Formats: sequence, C-alpha cells, structure tokens
Amino acid sequence: MTNNKPKIIVLDDDPTGSQTVHSCLLLMHWDVNTLCIGLQDDSPIFFVLTNTRSLTPEAAASVTKEVCQNLKIALKAAEIHDFIIVSRSDSTLRGHYPIETDVIAAELGPFDAHFLVPAFFEGGRITRDSIHYLIIDGVPTPVHETEFARDSVFSYYHSYLPKYVEEKTQGRISAEAVARFLLPDIRSGSLERLLQLSDHQCAVVDSETQADLNRFAVDLLAAASQGKRFLFRSAASILTALAALPPQPIAAENMAEYVRGGKPGAVIVGSHVKKTTQQLTALLQVEGTVGVEVNVSRLLDDGADQSATLLTEVLENIYSIHDAGKTPVVYTSRQELTFNDVKTRLYFGTKVSSLLMEIVQGLPSEIGFLISKGGITSNDVLSTGLALTSARLLGQILAGCSMILTPSDHPQFPNLPVVLFPGNVGDADALGTIYRRLTKTQT
Repeated sequence: MTNNKPKIIVLDDDPTGSQTVHSCLLLMHWDVNTLCIGLQDDSPIFFVLTNTRSLTPEAAASVTKEVCQNLKIALKAAEIHDFIIVSRSDSTLRGHYPIETDVIAAELGPFDAHFLVPAFFEGGRITRDSIHYLIIDGVPTPVHETEFARDSVFSYYHSYLPKYVEEKTQGRISAEAVARFLLPDIRSGSLERLLQLSDHQCAVVDSETQADLNRFAVDLLAAASQGKRFLFRSAASILTALAALPPQPIAAENMAEYVRGGKPGAVIVGSHVKKTTQQLTALLQVEGTVGVEVNVSRLLDDGADQSATLLTEVLENIYSIHDAGKTPVVYTSRQELTFNDVKTRLYFGTKVSSLLMEIVQGLPSEIGFLISKGGITSNDVLSTGLALTSARLLGQILAGCSMILTPSDHPQFPNLPVVLFPGNVGDADALGTIYRRLTKTQT
C-alpha cells in the first residue's frame, strides 16, 4: 500500500462514520468482488456500510460474520497482509458492543488488543480519565447522564469506560482487567506499552483533541509494523488519525463546484428528531426552496393504491417545482402517529421508507445535487434509492456531514453529489448553510 501503511478497513454500523475523512470509497455491498474494489483503491481507508445499528443483535452478528468471511477471501485475492480492522460505531456509546468485536475477533483474529476510542471532536465528544463526555453548551457532561444513555435499544449506566465494558460484556471482562491509556500516557508516547499488549486485551483510550489521537496513531502504527495486531471499536476521530489524510481537495465552502450544471437540486428529509424539524423550518425560509409535505398518515390505509396515489401526487409537485428552477424539499409530515405495538410501528416505518425511496427513484434525472437528512434515510438513499454498490466520498460540506459522488456510469444520476446529513448534527441553520453552499447564495 501507499507509504507501506496498512489498509484501514472500517465496518460502519450506520452511514455516517466517514464524517471526518475524504477521497475514499463507501461500499454498500460486501460480496468478495466489491470488497476487492475497496482493497485495491488508492485511498488508505474504505468503509463497508453494514448499517447494523438498525438490526437485531442476531442479525448484526450475522452480517458482521458474513463481511468478515468475505473479507478473508478478498484479502487473499488482493494479496493484502497488512491491514487494520475498525468496528465504527456511535460516539455516545450506542451500538452492538461487544457482539460485533467478538464476531470480528472470532473470524479475523487473534488480536493482541481491542481498543475503545469513542472520541468524536467535531461532535463535542471527548474522553478524560477514562470517562467519556459529551460537551453540552460548553460543559463536559458524562454520557450516562445524557438522553443517549436512555436509548430504548442500547441503554447503559456507565460513562467510566472500564465499567461500561464490564456492563456490556456482562462481567466477562471486569473493569479492573481493562487497560487504560490516559492523556499523560498518550502525550508522552505509548509505544512500549502497546508492544506489551497480548491475548485480546481490552483497552480504553483518552483523547481531548485530534492531536492526542494523531500522536497515539503514530505509536499504534509503529507497533503494528512490528507485528502487533489490533482491533478498534471507535467513533470517527481515530480514523482521521490512522488515515493521516491531507486536507480535502475542495474546501467545504466551495463544494458547489461538484453541482451538476449549476442546476437546482432536491432535498429528502426523513429524520424526525427535534433538531431536524428546526433545521427543516429554517431551510424552507431560504429563497429557492419549496416544501413538499408527504402526508404519511395516508399510508395507514393498507391499500396499495393509496401509496401509489400519494407517490404520483408528490412527484407531480416535485416536477413542477423543478421546472420552475427551484429546489423541492420533500419531508414526511411532522405529527407523531401512535401505534398499538412496536411491530406495527416498524412495519409502518418500512412503508414510509419505501415510499421515500420511490420518490428518490422518480426524481428528475437532471437535478444538480441531492441532500439526504437522517442516518437511516441516508443509508436507504444510497443502497435503495440510488441502488449504489459503492460511492466515492468527496469530503465534508459541514462538520459531520459527508458528500459523496455517484459513479459516472450510474444509469439515472451519473456524477451526482449527494449530502449525507445525520439526524442529530448541526445547528438550527445547518441545512440552510449546506443549501446555500451548494447554490452559492449568501445569507
């Protein structure tokens, strides 16, 4: 590989883990041929979008196992022996841990250590004295005191990472058995300690700034070059350090250069979190945008014709807006619907997502850009709406918001810039800022 550095292979449990890097491939499929494309690409890093955070524990384990088994074949075929595996997950500690790292270790191990590195500086997530914090209004708050710790699927009680490990492994790894890399260790150099790790030792890593992880990555890569094998469970910031990429080719504020023919685009908003609704409201105030509300309550009627009628109405509306030289902003109705049980709610969510993806597939083929708002929505846009096998990550148009380019041979939308905007990122004007950057209009 370039500079003899190991290839960094990231199994990403939702499509936003690439939010600190650029110029690399995102793979939506993980058959051997597609994995070989990632392995042979010039970039030192690539992402496999497993989307496992949206799956059951059993399904997450099954997908992870399938990726690892195909990777073994692909690594052999590509003749790559020097690689690092990262299980990328949430910077607020939600996700299928230790299920995913256990499966990776069983399939691709043995490893000398696995590291928890949940820092994500752009999102205000730091780790100090092995306690993980979310900075809220300038105040570092232990993550177990935030709404994220009360997640209905991935709740937890500890911000002190050794205790978090003990909790999540149900005591299989005791807090006392966890190695701790503290800020003074990292800043003075950790190579000697790294070389002594063995037997899948669990380690947790402090970091307050990107410089901390950049320093730690130098030591990690030095240890790896001496034969140590490490596995990572991390958020996005360690990836920046390991990949050591130069600045992205086109700065965020100049990304309108990618817009096809300077034409108006389209915006799809699926996320329902409060922040998204604020951002949507602000975007609809910006000149050149026109809202298209999708009244999803009409899908409560089980008839297929209802969905087809709604699709036709929405697309007619989109085309008239597009023909007028404006950008349609398609969003699901904001009122909360109530359901008798979780199964019905999930089934309804699938129906809504299917309709949104049919809308994406029906967009005018000459749109200049596409903005997708919401993590799961973005994953669906890439894999279903645009039916992509892979896409090239251009970089970040706003902190935490990636922009990809569809392949030049895409049958409907070649070389289309697509913004992947997670639900809970950015200030109230963030969607408006991205729209203005893509249309070069100023506030």
